[in-house]
Amino acid sequence: MVLILFFFCLVSSSAAKSKGKGWNVLLITIDTLRADRLSCYSREHLETPHIDSLAHRGVLFDYAFAHTPTTLPSHTNILLGRTPLYHGVHDNSNFTVHEKYVTLAEFLKDAGYATGAFVGAYPLDSTFGLDQGFSTYDDEYGSQLDRGDKYYVERRAEEVVDRALLWVKRQSSPWFMWVHVYDPHAPYEPPQPFEDRFKKNLYDGEVAYVDSEMGKIFDYLESENLYEDTLIILTGDHGEGLWQHGELTHGYFAYNTTIWIPLIFYFPGIEPGNVPDYVGHIDIFPTICDVLNLKEPDILTGISLLPAIKGKKIEHGPIYFESLYPYYEKVYNRDWAPLYGFIEDGEKYIESPIPEVYDLLEDFSERNNLAKEKELGRYRKKLDDIREKYSAEAKEDAQSSLNKEALRKLKSLGYVSGSSSGEEKEFGPDEDIKSLLPLYDKSIVAKQTYLKGEKQKAIRMLQEVITERKDIGLAYSNLATLYKDEGNFSGALLVIEEGMKNNPTSHEVFSAYLNFLTEAGQSDKVISVFNDTEISQKDTDPELWNFLGIAYTRKGEYRKALEALDKAVSIDSDFAATYDNMGNAYLSIYLNTKNEQELQKAIENFNKAVEINPENAVAYNGLGAAYRQAGDMDKAIKAWERSLSIDPEYGLPLYNLGYSHMNRGENKKALKYLSKYLDLYKNSIPEERRERIEQWIRQLEEK
Repeated sequence: MVLILFFFCLVSSSAAKSKGKGWNVLLITIDTLRADRLSCYSREHLETPHIDSLAHRGVLFDYAFAHTPTTLPSHTNILLGRTPLYHGVHDNSNFTVHEKYVTLAEFLKDAGYATGAFVGAYPLDSTFGLDQGFSTYDDEYGSQLDRGDKYYVERRAEEVVDRALLWVKRQSSPWFMWVHVYDPHAPYEPPQPFEDRFKKNLYDGEVAYVDSEMGKIFDYLESENLYEDTLIILTGDHGEGLWQHGELTHGYFAYNTTIWIPLIFYFPGIEPGNVPDYVGHIDIFPTICDVLNLKEPDILTGISLLPAIKGKKIEHGPIYFESLYPYYEKVYNRDWAPLYGFIEDGEKYIESPIPEVYDLLEDFSERNNLAKEKELGRYRKKLDDIREKYSAEAKEDAQSSLNKEALRKLKSLGYVSGSSSGEEKEFGPDEDIKSLLPLYDKSIVAKQTYLKGEKQKAIRMLQEVITERKDIGLAYSNLATLYKDEGNFSGALLVIEEGMKNNPTSHEVFSAYLNFLTEAGQSDKVISVFNDTEISQKDTDPELWNFLGIAYTRKGEYRKALEALDKAVSIDSDFAATYDNMGNAYLSIYLNTKNEQELQKAIENFNKAVEINPENAVAYNGLGAAYRQAGDMDKAIKAWERSLSIDPEYGLPLYNLGYSHMNRGENKKALKYLSKYLDLYKNSIPEERRERIEQWIRQLEEK
């Protein structure tokens, strides 16, 4: 991902110091941005004129590195000025930033700055703690459970940038603003005209789109003369594999494809140029302090880059990095080896079961592993010394804050787990990321192959993965999905059951299993599997409790259903499907008891569901049913019509509208809806119902 920091001053530096006021600060982050996709770094791929304009004004660091190849840790490194060895945030969503740590926002807020943040996607949700110190933290991109096939819920760069500019225009005092855009992250879906311009490389299209949105910010700075009073830093949180070194996206390896990131500084009076020194994310915080003439916190371990910006040689220690996402995702049964390393004096050491050493001065693309030619003992000792030195203060695991404020409406599905037990384990070559990632990526590519129409090939690919390794949970869930799409639901259930047998602690497989059992209507099995399986995510994944609530509702155990659904809501109050199912439960209770309070609760929950997700056709149908019971047919018909406008082939509102209009004597409308319903469903509904509807249609045609 890519981080971009901008610093703005309302007054000149000399005037600011005389008045005791600091410069404004703007932090912009662009996700998953490879340095070599910016034309100020390389003209091989595309032109990025707006970001280039910043580089031409300022100083570009040729070799800046992230300490982690994932979003949350990298942003934490920047905003805390320390690596995960200190703050304990090692991957996305398994950790939260502990409240005891001082963030850049808190530091600047204490110095008198107004603070605002505008983030583009769920990995930086306030759930995970980086909102500390921000008076405004705008993460309004919807519920994580609405993500569909996306990795995470996100919003486009233009919405983030527009909201950010509205905020900054309202400020009348020094301010710190962080803008994060997510678009270069997979799936690559650039808007027009970038989709057409880059149809052969949609990743590049997303980079070009983000560059155009950066132009809005830079144009605003120009129009308001803020370049005269602004310190700007542009950097990236991590890059993207794009199949180099066999990595499709990021988060696994720590090659330069994913940890070499852009870094550009600008402030008034700066002499444009390049800096060849190797630097890291944790150097940004102390540099900000130095440029703003603020005393930096004692806890920072990076160094100020201001001397390098001014053309002086700097002495920089080893740059630590790690990739622990696969290691900590043991709940996926990914018992993968951890990856640690450091960069120093032009050399790069990667500690893993299959160790790697690269001469970056001669081989920056890391094609020639020199490990067999080196005495690895000194590299291992150096790494141990680094980890020992900077882990000394990390007494409290970042996960200990995971439950604060009732998980702060934790939205993640399948991305939150307990940490590793911390027990040391010997890992062999078979558990090296280099051995396992090809199988995981093959499971992803198989699904893409299926979508291209090569269905049997895709199925064979997934079967091959399962044959080779029984612990790649994604292979089971993807294969089961493909079988279901092919109409082989029994085969899908068998596959996912095999997946649960071989991966009994995998949240990924467990969630998929409950989903398939729910679709199959096996409510007793859903309940028994839920209660008999120990999965750490039960307290953090609302969808699991939603499945349980559906099962109890179908069995007529409505109070147990509501208990399960209440649990889901306590985890994620923005999960629309839960309110829909609560509406169904309350409506069922009303039908049995005729208690008007239960009916009102049903209406309230259906309305909450459609408020959160206005495209929820199922909830609108339920709302219509509740209004019908309340005797308000006008509202009932309006709700069913809305349901049908969302899904024109949804059977229940078609039937309900036809039946209701028939009872109201509105024969033409009734005939339209009932005829369409019969055309769509005559082969799938019970014979008795089909004959009854056919009789109604004949009667309506005769009138």
